[in-house]
Amino acid sequence: MNLLRPLLLALAAIFLALGLFLPIIRFERLYFFSETPSLLELVAALFREGDVALSLVVGLFSIVFPIVKLAGLTVQFSGRAAEAGFFRRAMPHLSKWSMMDVMLVAIVVFAAKSSGLAVAVSQPGLWFYAASAIIAGVLPSLSRIGSGQT
Repeated sequence: MNLLRPLLLALAAIFLALGLFLPIIRFERLYFFSETPSLLELVAALFREGDVALSLVVGLFSIVFPIVKLAGLTVQFSGRAAEAGFFRRAMPHLSKWSMMDVMLVAIVVFAAKSSGLAVAVSQPGLWFYAASAIIAGVLPSLSRIGSGQT
């Protein structure tokens, strides 16, 4: 069990990086135009187009929270008591929002498909991103199981 947690934590970090940089969705319009933005590109495009509030919300929930959550898990598993206390208190709050970003992308895919203006297809970045969120969600329970807590 001791080797499993660091391995899953590293895997979650790698998957998160892939999820941020790889295309998450492919929009096809009129059979001629196709776009495959990454999550970082979507947030940057929202900001450039003047949707600053939306870009900040999506950036916060989709980029900042997952990174902070993985950092918190890393500190928690490292055993450094002083830093772990803050993250131990923050983790339940971060966990509540950990799948919000995946839901946002799912809503975009649904909206694009139902509007009839574009065809939206999920791309590998979305799957890596979702895998990272799931692993990060499972890791705290592995920590309790490994330490004998329930």
